[in-house]
Amino acid sequence: MDRAVRKPLVPVAASLLVAALLSVPSAQAGRADTGTADDAAERARVADLIDAGYFARAEQRIATHGSTPPAAYDEHTLAFQRERMRRIRLDFSLDTAAAKDAVRRSIPDLRDDEFERWDRQGLLEHLDIDGTRFYFKRAPSNLFRLSDEARARRRADAPLPSDGPFEHLTPYHANVVEAATASGQSSVLPQRVEVTQSLTVKADAVPAGTTLRAWIPYPRAIAGQQEQIQWRGSTPGQARIAPPSALQRTAYLEGTAVAGQPTRFEIRYALTVQARHTRIDPAVVRPTPTDPALAPYLAEQPPHVRFTPALRLFSDQVLQGETRPYEVARRLFDAVDRIPWAGAREYSTLTNISDYALHAGHADCGQQTLLLITLLRMNGIPARWQSGMVYADDAVGYTNLHDWGALYLAPYGWVPMDVTTGRLDSPQPALRDFYFGGLDAYRIAFNDAFSQPLVPAKRFPRSDTVDSQRGEVEWDGGNLYFDQWNYDFQSHIVPLAVKR
Repeated sequence: MDRAVRKPLVPVAASLLVAALLSVPSAQAGRADTGTADDAAERARVADLIDAGYFARAEQRIATHGSTPPAAYDEHTLAFQRERMRRIRLDFSLDTAAAKDAVRRSIPDLRDDEFERWDRQGLLEHLDIDGTRFYFKRAPSNLFRLSDEARARRRADAPLPSDGPFEHLTPYHANVVEAATASGQSSVLPQRVEVTQSLTVKADAVPAGTTLRAWIPYPRAIAGQQEQIQWRGSTPGQARIAPPSALQRTAYLEGTAVAGQPTRFEIRYALTVQARHTRIDPAVVRPTPTDPALAPYLAEQPPHVRFTPALRLFSDQVLQGETRPYEVARRLFDAVDRIPWAGAREYSTLTNISDYALHAGHADCGQQTLLLITLLRMNGIPARWQSGMVYADDAVGYTNLHDWGALYLAPYGWVPMDVTTGRLDSPQPALRDFYFGGLDAYRIAFNDAFSQPLVPAKRFPRSDTVDSQRGEVEWDGGNLYFDQWNYDFQSHIVPLAVKR
């Protein structure tokens, strides 16, 4: 989710603005709720108040109607909405003066009228909370991803965002295509990777002597993509690895907090990762067969995969009556690929991520992927989620969070898609469309679905209620949010024959 921008940015299509005006249903409609219908309706009302910035009114309703004990609530309860407001305030932490100061670090002679115009154009993400405007903490840096004008005003020595090593066409992409063509296989060029992942709770985040419970993401075994997973150990020891069937797989650890010292959790493992490439012939692609196994991947999945009127309008405008499965998938992929990438709010603060990606004027990789999944499913093409970490050769030293997915095209079956990397700059279709049916071997998938339970179950609401890439940690007093700990991911590529 923290990827650097990788392509020239284009303005959001005017159709997105039209769609925004038609998106009238409650943000919470259709979500997975617990309790009575009245409880669900009250949660929806409170969530809508929060999304509109009426925090005081939302707090009043929570105080009146909330009855869930703090030790029992989860993200589907009214009590979580109070926590969501706290998280939103952490994201929207800049007042107007602070936001201007942040932009002035790159544009020293910034004029107030420039700032206000960019704000009116939606280029500076903000939320008016109880009548006071607050800006997203990444809005100043996102401005230079979203506006050609702002980039042109940037001082010459201001640092620019760097791209990931495979976000542009490289000789490696051609090697993958050539290897797949020569071998007739869709999984090629395997490499062995050793990984150390850690989660470190800040000193004195909890009382000394407290038991901390941590979940660190751990790779899933995926035939043809990542295999031969080898556990190397953990600190502290006695880690509990979730079963292979866990769709968001983790290693669970416990440790004791010591006064004045950070508490570190670490896991070590190795695995073999392969590149993927399927040469798809559009003329061969058939309509999706009737298969119960595919049904879940054609369905809505509230709250983040919902077939809203705004999404239907956007889909109709993109497809213009097209019904051929390959062309439908290709056009939707390209439409989402055109949405500018920008740093994103925490997912747990958003009530419908695909809707947010459609209307915000920008989106990160997970938001783009959820939007594409929703559009594909709406049009009868099965689609599913995948996410984890991306990395590079040791000399490059690059790692980052990333989300991507897969779609089902008969008769080829499930093929990968990475809409955020999207089209590559090549006249050759196999290279241009590398990430529409293929993947590089520089990524590790921890998750094959979103919003799935962890093993063992977490008692308190997760820091990320959708994805699982950084980890989770809690104690008997509640969840520890991202501002209370740090994560790290270190990879090392070794010769394939090495099995240390």
